[in-house]
Amino acid sequence: MSAQKKRNFQIEAFKHRVVVDPKYAEKTWMILEHAIKEIYNHNASGLSFEELYRNAYNMVLHKFGEKLYSGLVTTMTYHLKEISKSIEAAQGELFLEELNRKWAEHNKALQMIRDILMYMDRTFIPSTHKTPVHELGLNLWRDVVIHSSKTQSRLLDTLLELVLRERSGDVINRGLMRNIIKMLMDLGSSVYQEDFEKHFLEVSADFYRCESQEFIESCDCGNYLKKAERRLNEEMERVSHYLDAKSEAKITSVVEKEMIESHMNRLVHMESSGLVNMLVDDKYEDLGRMYNLFRRVQNGLVIVRDVMTAYIRDTGKHLVTDPERLRDPVDFVQRLLDMKDKYDKIISLAFNNDKTFQNALNSSFEFFINLNARSPEFISLFVDDKLRKGLRGVSEEDVEVVLDKVMMLFRYLQEKDVFEKYYKQHLAKRLLSGKTVSDDAERSLILKLKTECGYQFTSKLEGMFTDMKTSQDTMHGFYTTVGPQLGDSPTLTVQVLTTGSWPTQPSITCNLPAEIMGVCEKFKSYYLGTHTGRRLSWQTNMGTADLKTTFGKGQKHELNVSTYQMCVLMLFNNADRLTYKEIEQATEIPATDLKRCLQSLACVKGKNVLRKEPMSKDIVEDDAFFFNDKFTSKFFKVKIGTVVAQRESEPENLETRQRVEEDRKPQIEAAIVRIMKSRRVLDHNNIVAEVTKQLQARFLPNPVVIKKRIESLIEREFLERDKTDRKLYRYLA
Repeated sequence: MSAQKKRNFQIEAFKHRVVVDPKYAEKTWMILEHAIKEIYNHNASGLSFEELYRNAYNMVLHKFGEKLYSGLVTTMTYHLKEISKSIEAAQGELFLEELNRKWAEHNKALQMIRDILMYMDRTFIPSTHKTPVHELGLNLWRDVVIHSSKTQSRLLDTLLELVLRERSGDVINRGLMRNIIKMLMDLGSSVYQEDFEKHFLEVSADFYRCESQEFIESCDCGNYLKKAERRLNEEMERVSHYLDAKSEAKITSVVEKEMIESHMNRLVHMESSGLVNMLVDDKYEDLGRMYNLFRRVQNGLVIVRDVMTAYIRDTGKHLVTDPERLRDPVDFVQRLLDMKDKYDKIISLAFNNDKTFQNALNSSFEFFINLNARSPEFISLFVDDKLRKGLRGVSEEDVEVVLDKVMMLFRYLQEKDVFEKYYKQHLAKRLLSGKTVSDDAERSLILKLKTECGYQFTSKLEGMFTDMKTSQDTMHGFYTTVGPQLGDSPTLTVQVLTTGSWPTQPSITCNLPAEIMGVCEKFKSYYLGTHTGRRLSWQTNMGTADLKTTFGKGQKHELNVSTYQMCVLMLFNNADRLTYKEIEQATEIPATDLKRCLQSLACVKGKNVLRKEPMSKDIVEDDAFFFNDKFTSKFFKVKIGTVVAQRESEPENLETRQRVEEDRKPQIEAAIVRIMKSRRVLDHNNIVAEVTKQLQARFLPNPVVIKKRIESLIEREFLERDKTDRKLYRYLA
């Protein structure tokens, strides 16, 4: 095979020159211009879009893109001017309809034109940084039609007129409004804002300013708020139907400013219908509306909260300082609880459980409860009343509810140690008289106090329950061991109380009847025989007794009396008539207790087992007493003057206060020493601040008392003053 010659191939340019018709561009544009006219005249059905596309394609390919683009601008501008004239010619309500129809037609035409000029849109326009066809069509519509001298202001006035009519209650064509507003938005957000929204907000502000002024002069607060709420909802609904969603915040802000913010103070303080009246009348719906409207404006809720707080403090102060209310401690506390329930309900139902309102309510209660120094005593008396009889037959859940409410008031107390003092006294009386409704309820409350204040607060209270249980075991042991020796002696039940756990009572001697004394001595020798190193002292002022008594005509009753009353009545076994002086000498009961005791035996109707001469309510030293043979009662068992906790008299209250002040001294000293031990050196003001901080859970220490305790500690050489700075204290190890 012969070797073939190797050939090199080369592609060369086309030799023959293609001659383009010099009138090619003009002719092609004439075809395209005619097509655009036909599209605008609704005759597009006869056009070949494929052929038109190819023509536009070739024009761009042959570098006639600029001619094509400028021709498009000129033709479209011409047609839009014609459209603008027909829109301007439309009369009355037809104006918007014509505008809407022409806009829809323009969009349709624009779509077809864009399809024909797609190649120019994709290649020529990006390379020359010109406006794309669709955007160009929108811009020309904006400049030629919307911004024409006759249309621009007419369009704005027509739209604002329709909004005003709708606000006045007329029904308008919302669909048409939606389309026109959407047109403005499609032309660009600046067109919507400048041509409509800005003016809409200004006109709305004027409208609501006038309307709110008119409403506030003619409506009460509740009705005004209803109207404001309705207007606000209407505006939000209007936005959702035909305005731009971004307008909602702006228009609601206008309504809030003109209808609420401008009139806040006047609304809240409106006579006979403002906030205070709503609170008094429990108008939850109106209060809820006020809360929801005022929260929308700056400082709205602050005003509502401040007015509510001032009113609660004022009514609370009146409640706790009203002398009439102080006569009945149980009613006093119940009113406080009712008041707290009332405002809790308002905050829950109307104020959306707002924490700031809850805190304001709590601070108000803390403020006025502590205005009355007897609040701790009264709260303890309320507990005493409930745990004696008030909670009998009540379910466990309801008992817990009452106890939780008591704890809530307890938290407001600044002098928790005063409450503890009274609570201990009242608990002691309940336990010793066996008058508590439920041990579980008693223990539940102690547990709550323990959780709130710590072990120290309740350790002695728990000790009281322990003593009661131990006493039962002791009595069981006594009767098992000594029982057979007692014969027909009176039955004795002794509660052995640990001195430190129970309220301190001065040991008052009282001459017990011989029959009782014998059994008491036997118990004493039994108890001291089983326990070494203990002393027993009888607390006759705290005991009770059951006496079997025979009256005239052989009528028998069992009297439930105090130990003092028993001592007095037993004297009448051997005498028919005794003077006050004779009774006092025989029993040696303290005068105040004896008078109270004789009063309950001789002066209470239906319980008068003794007669007094002369007959009067008060006991004086010249009085004489007789056994009342004629006493009758439909009950076999008769309770006489059972020991019920009562509010203390002023001297007793003063005495309790002094005891509390004495108890506080070691606590303040202990706090000072703890602080100085860790700090070593501290100035006076900081010691006062630290001590207050440490002790405020139990009581608020008085700075004067703190100063005295510091002086006392300096005297006892726990602390010393600094040699150079007398306000500085040093800890001495």
